[in-house]
Amino acid sequence: MIHHVRDVTFREDLHQARTSNGPAVMATLRNTAIGWHRTTGATNIARAIRQANRRSHDLITAVTSGYPRTQ
Repeated sequence: MIHHVRDVTFREDLHQARTSNGPAVMATLRNTAIGWHRTTGATNIARAIRQANRRSHDLITAVTSGYPRTQ
């Protein structure tokens, strides 16, 4: 399932990184993005990525801020 999302949404098979650690690093980054969107409740990853692209500042803030402490 995740390969299908990476292949269709990120067009992974068309990517030019084909040597050294490039493909593994890019696959890890794509998996991280997919996992992030799924944990935030997204069911359509392509839509979630388009929305995140329009509000990149919010995404950066969410990734770099710590989780709130529970008391």
